[in-house]
Amino acid sequence: MTKYILQRIGLVFLTLFIILTIVFVLLRMLPFQMIPGTAEVRFGFFQHEVILGNVVQFNAPQANRGAHLFRFVDHTGMPFYFYRTSISTQYFSFLRNVFTRWDWGVSTHIQPNESVFRIIARMLPVTIRINIISFLIAVPLGLFLGVVAALNKNKKTDHIISTTSAILIAVPGFILIIMLLLIFAYGGGPLPTQFPVPTDPLGTRILGYILPVFATSLGTIAGYSRFTRAELCEVIASDYLLLARTKGLTKRQAITRHAFKSAFVPILPVILGGLIGIISGNMIIETIYGVPGIGALFINAFNAEDYNVLLGSMAFFVFISLMAGILTDISYGFIDPRVRMGGAKR
Repeated sequence: MTKYILQRIGLVFLTLFIILTIVFVLLRMLPFQMIPGTAEVRFGFFQHEVILGNVVQFNAPQANRGAHLFRFVDHTGMPFYFYRTSISTQYFSFLRNVFTRWDWGVSTHIQPNESVFRIIARMLPVTIRINIISFLIAVPLGLFLGVVAALNKNKKTDHIISTTSAILIAVPGFILIIMLLLIFAYGGGPLPTQFPVPTDPLGTRILGYILPVFATSLGTIAGYSRFTRAELCEVIASDYLLLARTKGLTKRQAITRHAFKSAFVPILPVILGGLIGIISGNMIIETIYGVPGIGALFINAFNAEDYNVLLGSMAFFVFISLMAGILTDISYGFIDPRVRMGGAKR
Protein backbone atom coordinates (compact mmCIF):
# COMPACT_ATOMS: atom_id res chain seq x y z
CA MET A 1 0.00 0.00 0.00
CA THR A 2 2.81 2.41 0.89
CA LYS A 3 4.55 1.72 -2.40
CA TYR A 4 1.31 2.32 -4.31
CA ILE A 5 0.73 5.65 -2.52
CA LEU A 6 4.25 6.84 -3.27
CA GLN A 7 3.87 5.83 -6.91
CA ARG A 8 0.59 7.73 -7.21
CA ILE A 9 2.04 10.84 -5.56
CA GLY A 10 5.00 10.69 -7.91
CA LEU A 11 2.64 10.36 -10.87
CA VAL A 12 0.68 13.41 -9.65
CA PHE A 13 3.77 15.61 -9.65
CA LEU A 14 4.94 14.22 -12.99
CA THR A 15 1.55 14.97 -14.56
CA LEU A 16 1.53 18.43 -13.00
CA PHE A 17 5.04 19.08 -14.32
CA ILE A 18 4.10 18.03 -17.88
CA ILE A 19 0.90 20.08 -17.95
CA LEU A 20 2.56 23.22 -16.58
CA THR A 21 5.45 22.85 -19.02
CA ILE A 22 3.08 22.72 -21.98
CA VAL A 23 1.01 25.65 -20.69
CA PHE A 24 4.13 27.71 -19.92
CA VAL A 25 5.56 27.25 -23.42
CA LEU A 26 2.23 28.10 -25.08
CA LEU A 27 1.77 31.23 -22.98
CA ARG A 28 5.33 32.46 -23.57
CA MET A 29 4.87 32.07 -27.32
CA LEU A 30 2.22 34.79 -27.16
CA PRO A 31 3.12 38.49 -27.49
CA PHE A 32 4.65 40.09 -24.39
CA GLN A 33 2.04 41.85 -22.27
CA MET A 34 3.05 45.36 -21.22
CA ILE A 35 1.98 46.39 -17.73
CA PRO A 36 -0.16 49.56 -17.57
CA GLY A 37 0.94 52.61 -15.63
CA THR A 38 3.61 55.27 -15.66
CA ALA A 39 7.11 54.81 -17.00
CA GLU A 40 8.42 54.42 -13.45
CA VAL A 41 5.89 51.69 -12.69
CA ARG A 42 6.83 49.86 -15.88
CA PHE A 43 10.51 50.24 -15.09
CA GLY A 44 9.97 48.57 -11.70
CA PHE A 45 8.07 45.77 -13.38
CA PHE A 46 10.82 45.12 -15.93
CA GLN A 47 13.48 45.13 -13.22
CA HIS A 48 11.55 42.37 -11.47
CA GLU A 49 11.27 40.51 -14.78
CA VAL A 50 15.06 40.71 -15.07
CA ILE A 51 15.37 39.07 -11.64
CA LEU A 52 12.97 36.34 -12.78
CA GLY A 53 15.00 35.78 -15.95
CA ASN A 54 12.19 36.67 -18.37
CA VAL A 55 13.91 39.73 -19.82
CA VAL A 56 17.49 41.00 -19.99
CA GLN A 57 18.65 44.56 -19.39
CA PHE A 58 21.24 46.62 -21.32
CA ASN A 59 22.37 50.23 -21.25
CA ALA A 60 22.57 50.45 -25.03
CA PRO A 61 20.53 49.09 -27.94
CA GLN A 62 21.29 45.52 -28.98
CA ALA A 63 20.79 44.98 -32.71
CA ASN A 64 21.12 41.19 -32.46
CA ARG A 65 18.14 40.93 -30.08
CA GLY A 66 15.53 42.54 -32.28
CA ALA A 67 13.18 45.26 -31.08
CA HIS A 68 13.38 46.15 -27.41
CA LEU A 69 10.36 45.67 -25.16
CA PHE A 70 10.80 48.85 -23.17
CA ARG A 71 13.18 51.80 -22.89
CA PHE A 72 13.61 53.93 -19.79
CA VAL A 73 15.90 56.83 -18.90
CA ASP A 74 16.44 57.47 -15.20
CA HIS A 75 17.06 60.82 -13.49
CA THR A 76 20.82 60.62 -14.19
CA GLY A 77 20.23 60.23 -17.92
CA MET A 78 21.21 56.55 -17.91
CA PRO A 79 19.19 54.61 -20.54
CA PHE A 80 17.88 51.10 -19.94
CA TYR A 81 16.84 48.75 -22.74
CA PHE A 82 14.92 45.59 -21.97
CA TYR A 83 14.80 42.58 -24.31
CA ARG A 84 12.96 39.29 -24.01
CA THR A 85 15.02 36.18 -23.35
CA SER A 86 14.49 32.82 -25.08
CA ILE A 87 11.64 30.57 -23.99
CA SER A 88 14.10 27.94 -22.73
CA THR A 89 15.87 30.54 -20.56
CA GLN A 90 12.51 31.76 -19.22
CA TYR A 91 11.42 28.21 -18.50
CA PHE A 92 14.46 27.19 -16.46
CA SER A 93 14.37 30.53 -14.65
CA PHE A 94 10.70 29.90 -13.87
CA LEU A 95 11.48 26.47 -12.39
CA ARG A 96 14.34 27.87 -10.33
CA ASN A 97 12.21 30.73 -8.97
CA VAL A 98 9.29 28.46 -8.08
CA PHE A 99 11.36 25.78 -6.34
CA THR A 100 13.83 28.06 -4.56
CA ARG A 101 11.73 31.13 -3.73
CA TRP A 102 8.14 30.08 -4.52
CA ASP A 103 7.98 33.10 -6.83
CA TRP A 104 5.36 32.73 -9.57
CA GLY A 105 5.94 36.21 -10.91
CA VAL A 106 3.75 39.29 -10.64
CA SER A 107 0.42 40.26 -12.13
CA THR A 108 0.46 42.47 -15.23
CA HIS A 109 -3.22 43.49 -15.40
CA ILE A 110 -5.35 42.04 -12.57
CA GLN A 111 -3.35 43.75 -9.82
CA PRO A 112 -0.23 45.17 -11.51
CA ASN A 113 3.10 44.38 -9.85
CA GLU A 114 1.39 42.28 -7.14
CA SER A 115 2.71 38.78 -6.41
CA VAL A 116 0.70 36.03 -8.09
CA PHE A 117 0.92 33.86 -4.98
CA ARG A 118 -0.46 36.64 -2.77
CA ILE A 119 -3.33 37.29 -5.17
CA ILE A 120 -4.35 33.61 -5.14
CA ALA A 121 -4.00 33.46 -1.34
CA ARG A 122 -6.35 36.45 -0.96
CA MET A 123 -8.97 34.90 -3.25
CA LEU A 124 -9.04 31.49 -1.55
CA PRO A 125 -10.95 32.28 1.72
CA VAL A 126 -14.19 33.31 0.00
CA THR A 127 -14.12 30.26 -2.28
CA ILE A 128 -13.42 27.93 0.64
CA ARG A 129 -16.27 29.36 2.73
CA ILE A 130 -18.79 28.98 -0.11
CA ASN A 131 -17.69 25.43 -0.92
CA ILE A 132 -17.59 24.28 2.71
CA ILE A 133 -21.18 25.40 3.23
CA SER A 134 -22.21 23.80 -0.08
CA PHE A 135 -20.44 20.55 0.83
CA LEU A 136 -22.08 20.34 4.27
CA ILE A 137 -25.48 20.82 2.63
CA ALA A 138 -24.96 18.64 -0.43
CA VAL A 139 -23.56 15.48 1.18
CA PRO A 140 -26.32 14.66 3.72
CA LEU A 141 -29.12 15.86 1.45
CA GLY A 142 -27.79 14.01 -1.59
CA LEU A 143 -27.30 10.77 0.37
CA PHE A 144 -30.76 11.07 1.92
CA LEU A 145 -32.49 11.58 -1.43
CA GLY A 146 -30.54 8.70 -2.95
CA VAL A 147 -31.55 6.36 -0.13
CA VAL A 148 -35.20 7.42 -0.41
CA ALA A 149 -35.16 6.87 -4.18
CA ALA A 150 -33.55 3.42 -3.81
CA LEU A 151 -36.02 2.28 -1.15
CA ASN A 152 -38.87 3.39 -3.41
CA LYS A 153 -37.46 2.04 -6.64
CA ASN A 154 -39.76 2.42 -9.67
CA LYS A 155 -42.33 4.26 -7.58
CA LYS A 156 -43.52 7.84 -7.92
CA THR A 157 -41.05 9.13 -5.34
CA ASP A 158 -38.16 7.49 -7.18
CA HIS A 159 -39.26 8.95 -10.51
CA ILE A 160 -39.51 12.47 -9.09
CA ILE A 161 -36.09 12.35 -7.42
CA SER A 162 -34.36 10.70 -10.40
CA THR A 163 -35.89 13.08 -12.95
CA THR A 164 -35.07 16.16 -10.90
CA SER A 165 -31.49 14.94 -10.38
CA ALA A 166 -31.02 14.34 -14.11
CA ILE A 167 -32.28 17.84 -14.90
CA LEU A 168 -30.02 19.51 -12.34
CA ILE A 169 -26.99 17.60 -13.62
CA ALA A 170 -27.78 18.55 -17.22
CA VAL A 171 -28.35 22.28 -16.56
CA PRO A 172 -25.11 24.29 -16.99
CA GLY A 173 -23.92 26.32 -14.04
CA PHE A 174 -24.32 29.68 -15.76
CA ILE A 175 -27.97 28.92 -16.59
CA LEU A 176 -28.63 27.90 -12.99
CA ILE A 177 -27.13 31.02 -11.41
CA ILE A 178 -28.91 33.29 -13.92
CA MET A 179 -32.27 31.65 -13.15
CA LEU A 180 -31.67 32.05 -9.42
CA LEU A 181 -30.74 35.71 -9.91
CA LEU A 182 -33.89 36.39 -11.93
CA ILE A 183 -36.11 34.71 -9.33
CA PHE A 184 -34.55 35.80 -6.05
CA ALA A 185 -32.50 38.94 -6.78
CA TYR A 186 -33.58 41.05 -9.75
CA GLY A 187 -36.92 42.84 -9.78
CA GLY A 188 -36.94 43.63 -6.08
CA GLY A 189 -35.96 40.16 -4.85
CA PRO A 190 -34.76 39.69 -1.27
CA LEU A 191 -31.19 38.68 -2.20
CA PRO A 192 -28.30 40.83 -3.50
CA THR A 193 -27.76 40.93 -7.26
CA GLN A 194 -23.97 40.86 -6.76
CA PHE A 195 -21.73 39.37 -4.11
CA PRO A 196 -21.39 41.94 -1.31
CA VAL A 197 -18.15 43.78 -0.63
CA PRO A 198 -16.49 43.68 2.83
CA THR A 199 -17.83 47.16 3.67
CA ASP A 200 -21.48 46.10 3.29
CA PRO A 201 -23.59 45.44 6.42
CA LEU A 202 -23.27 42.01 8.04
CA GLY A 203 -26.81 41.01 7.07
CA THR A 204 -26.17 41.81 3.41
CA ARG A 205 -22.91 39.85 3.46
CA ILE A 206 -24.69 36.81 4.91
CA LEU A 207 -27.46 37.01 2.31
CA GLY A 208 -24.80 37.24 -0.39
CA TYR A 209 -23.72 33.65 0.29
CA ILE A 210 -27.17 32.15 -0.34
CA LEU A 211 -27.23 32.22 -4.15
CA PRO A 212 -23.66 30.95 -4.81
CA VAL A 213 -24.07 28.25 -2.15
CA PHE A 214 -27.42 27.22 -3.59
CA ALA A 215 -26.13 27.19 -7.18
CA THR A 216 -22.98 25.27 -6.22
CA SER A 217 -24.72 22.63 -4.10
CA LEU A 218 -27.65 21.75 -6.39
CA GLY A 219 -25.57 19.88 -8.94
CA THR A 220 -23.60 18.12 -6.19
CA ILE A 221 -26.81 17.06 -4.44
CA ALA A 222 -28.11 15.60 -7.70
CA GLY A 223 -24.83 13.75 -8.34
CA TYR A 224 -24.68 12.19 -4.86
CA SER A 225 -28.35 11.29 -5.10
CA ARG A 226 -27.98 9.38 -8.38
CA PHE A 227 -24.78 7.65 -7.28
CA THR A 228 -26.25 6.59 -3.93
CA ARG A 229 -29.42 5.30 -5.56
CA ALA A 230 -27.48 3.25 -8.12
CA GLU A 231 -25.19 1.65 -5.52
CA LEU A 232 -27.97 0.90 -3.04
CA CYS A 233 -30.26 -0.58 -5.70
CA GLU A 234 -27.45 -2.87 -6.82
CA VAL A 235 -26.84 -4.09 -3.27
CA ILE A 236 -30.53 -4.59 -2.54
CA ALA A 237 -30.83 -6.80 -5.62
CA SER A 238 -27.75 -8.88 -4.72
CA ASP A 239 -27.85 -12.57 -3.77
CA TYR A 240 -26.34 -12.17 -0.32
CA LEU A 241 -29.09 -9.75 0.72
CA LEU A 242 -31.69 -12.26 -0.48
CA LEU A 243 -29.92 -14.88 1.66
CA ALA A 244 -30.19 -12.57 4.65
CA ARG A 245 -33.93 -12.30 4.09
CA THR A 246 -34.30 -16.08 3.90
CA LYS A 247 -32.56 -16.36 7.28
CA GLY A 248 -35.39 -14.47 8.90
CA LEU A 249 -34.36 -10.80 8.68
CA THR A 250 -37.03 -8.33 7.72
CA LYS A 251 -36.49 -6.06 4.72
CA ARG A 252 -35.66 -3.12 7.00
CA GLN A 253 -33.21 -5.19 9.05
CA ALA A 254 -31.48 -6.57 5.96
CA ILE A 255 -31.13 -3.12 4.44
CA THR A 256 -30.01 -1.45 7.68
CA ARG A 257 -27.50 -4.12 8.73
CA HIS A 258 -26.09 -5.16 5.37
CA ALA A 259 -27.19 -3.08 2.38
CA PHE A 260 -26.22 0.34 3.74
CA LYS A 261 -22.80 -0.85 4.85
CA SER A 262 -21.95 -2.39 1.47
CA ALA A 263 -23.43 0.44 -0.61
CA PHE A 264 -21.47 3.15 1.18
CA VAL A 265 -18.09 1.50 0.49
CA PRO A 266 -17.87 3.04 -3.04
CA ILE A 267 -19.71 6.22 -1.96
CA LEU A 268 -17.34 7.29 0.83
CA PRO A 269 -14.26 7.64 -1.42
CA VAL A 270 -16.22 9.97 -3.69
CA ILE A 271 -17.15 12.10 -0.69
CA LEU A 272 -13.54 12.16 0.50
CA GLY A 273 -12.43 13.26 -2.95
CA GLY A 274 -14.98 16.06 -2.76
CA LEU A 275 -13.28 17.35 0.37
CA ILE A 276 -10.24 18.31 -1.70
CA GLY A 277 -12.51 20.11 -4.13
CA ILE A 278 -13.62 22.47 -1.36
CA ILE A 279 -10.73 24.81 -2.12
CA SER A 280 -11.41 24.88 -5.86
CA GLY A 281 -13.97 27.40 -7.03
CA ASN A 282 -16.77 27.36 -9.57
CA MET A 283 -15.51 29.60 -12.36
CA ILE A 284 -18.85 30.38 -14.02
CA ILE A 285 -20.87 30.97 -10.85
CA GLU A 286 -18.18 33.12 -9.24
CA THR A 287 -17.73 35.22 -12.37
CA ILE A 288 -21.43 35.87 -12.98
CA TYR A 289 -22.23 36.66 -9.34
CA GLY A 290 -19.07 38.71 -8.82
CA VAL A 291 -17.58 36.47 -6.13
CA PRO A 292 -13.94 37.46 -5.52
CA GLY A 293 -12.83 33.82 -5.51
CA ILE A 294 -10.23 31.66 -7.18
CA GLY A 295 -12.62 30.58 -9.95
CA ALA A 296 -13.42 34.15 -10.99
CA LEU A 297 -9.72 34.99 -10.80
CA PHE A 298 -8.94 32.39 -13.48
CA ILE A 299 -11.59 33.79 -15.85
CA ASN A 300 -10.52 37.39 -15.22
CA ALA A 301 -6.86 36.51 -15.81
CA PHE A 302 -7.80 34.82 -19.08
CA ASN A 303 -9.84 37.81 -20.28
CA ALA A 304 -7.17 40.30 -19.20
CA GLU A 305 -4.38 38.20 -20.75
CA ASP A 306 -2.54 38.21 -17.43
CA TYR A 307 -0.33 35.23 -18.19
CA ASN A 308 1.41 34.94 -14.83
CA VAL A 309 -1.86 34.87 -12.88
CA LEU A 310 -3.33 32.50 -15.46
CA LEU A 311 -0.42 30.08 -15.09
CA GLY A 312 -0.51 30.22 -11.29
CA SER A 313 -4.28 29.66 -11.22
CA MET A 314 -4.03 26.76 -13.66
CA ALA A 315 -1.30 25.14 -11.56
CA PHE A 316 -3.60 25.41 -8.55
CA PHE A 317 -6.60 23.86 -10.30
CA VAL A 318 -4.59 21.03 -11.87
CA PHE A 319 -2.99 20.16 -8.54
CA ILE A 320 -6.36 20.13 -6.74
CA SER A 321 -7.92 17.90 -9.42
CA LEU A 322 -5.03 15.44 -9.31
CA MET A 323 -5.05 15.30 -5.48
CA ALA A 324 -8.80 14.68 -5.45
CA GLY A 325 -8.31 11.75 -7.79
CA ILE A 326 -5.47 10.22 -5.78
CA LEU A 327 -7.36 10.63 -2.50
CA THR A 328 -10.38 8.87 -4.01
CA ASP A 329 -8.26 5.96 -5.27
CA ILE A 330 -6.27 5.52 -2.08
CA SER A 331 -9.33 5.69 0.17
CA TYR A 332 -10.75 2.56 -1.50
CA GLY A 333 -7.91 0.52 -0.03
CA PHE A 334 -8.55 1.79 3.50
CA ILE A 335 -12.36 1.62 3.40
CA ASP A 336 -12.72 -1.76 1.70
CA PRO A 337 -10.20 -4.42 2.83
CA ARG A 338 -11.04 -6.47 -0.26
CA VAL A 339 -9.34 -3.87 -2.43
CA ARG A 340 -5.57 -4.43 -2.67
CA MET A 341 -3.62 -1.42 -3.90
CA GLY A 342 -0.38 -2.14 -5.69
CA GLY A 343 -0.28 -5.79 -4.67
CA ALA A 344 1.43 -8.49 -6.66
CA LYS A 345 -0.65 -10.39 -9.18
CA ARG A 346 -1.65 -13.93 -8.34
